[in-house]
Amino acid sequence: MNLQILALNVRRLRTAKGLSQRVLAENAGLSLPAIKSLELAKSEPRMRTVQAIAKALDVRLQELFQPVRQLCTVRFRSAKRLQNRENILAEVARWLDNFSYLEECLNKKRPFSLGAVREQCSRDRLSEAAELCRKKLGLKATEPIHDVCGLLEHAGVKVLPLTMASDSFFGLSVGEEDSGPAVGVNVWERISVERRIFSAAHELGHLMLHPQAYDITNVDENKEEEREADCFAGHFLMPNKGFRKEWNEAAGLHFVHRVFKVKRIFRVSYKTVLVRLLEEGAVDKSVWKKFNRAYQQLFNRSLSFKAEPMGIDPAEPFGLQKFDFYEDRFKLLTREAVEKDKISLSRGAEMLGIGIEEMQDLLQHWEVIL
Repeated sequence: MNLQILALNVRRLRTAKGLSQRVLAENAGLSLPAIKSLELAKSEPRMRTVQAIAKALDVRLQELFQPVRQLCTVRFRSAKRLQNRENILAEVARWLDNFSYLEECLNKKRPFSLGAVREQCSRDRLSEAAELCRKKLGLKATEPIHDVCGLLEHAGVKVLPLTMASDSFFGLSVGEEDSGPAVGVNVWERISVERRIFSAAHELGHLMLHPQAYDITNVDENKEEEREADCFAGHFLMPNKGFRKEWNEAAGLHFVHRVFKVKRIFRVSYKTVLVRLLEEGAVDKSVWKKFNRAYQQLFNRSLSFKAEPMGIDPAEPFGLQKFDFYEDRFKLLTREAVEKDKISLSRGAEMLGIGIEEMQDLLQHWEVIL
């Protein structure tokens, strides 16, 4: 029994579930000193004690003994300090290990196709960097991105949906040295789908523009790098030629309807559209007040002034749905591995983070259409 690994996992899983040491002790039928001693790795517990803790945490016993790989090349910053940062990184590490295992056993590893153009992406020419990446991915100059997850996965970027109840954390990314490149996006229900899509493109911007910034020990945001990644994301999702074409064709619409039509075409936030108008000098900073005033007149309610609208309705009408941001390659690899007997059904359930009964139900749905 590795006491240090056990202690780290108990503390990590306890905090991930929002439990205090006292509550965990009560749920496991143990004393508070026993939990404290275990988390400090002071003494080796009896197996029945560990079993009681696993049951109280609702995890498999072996999960308490599994070492968690320490990631190094990670860009994980947020506007506020996060108490469960350690838990998120552990989840990302396990997911990356599972993803790499599936790719290897199925011989389906994908190279990072954008790596070949990274040196050409300049922080001084952000729109050109975005255009260069779009061209490498085979996108036309005016073409919207209909499936950003599929596009990134095809380019060799792993996409991980993370659910974290926080409006200050939108995403993270991992370098190639740690089984990446990968982007993790917060898909908490209060974060709009437009924001999720933008976060994925934003993290791609970091991968292309700031490879030197991938250091797990750095937790402070660099405002200039964030601004650059935002600009890259805006032009990656909504290229200038495409924006100008759609904006001009919608010139006969009410200002608000015109903004929402263009934003829906490119699957971005309405603020991304307004920022582009500011970049082009078509409007001045008063556009924010003018837009909000016009919005209130149309919908008889105000639009909260935040970095991104919170939620799909009522903050922003005509919003996208969750399937507009849906990664599927990891699930596809898991299905293939199960069907080819590379992994067991229970192992597949573990990888997907679902119970065995739900996995059996999923298997039946897989078999409906081959």
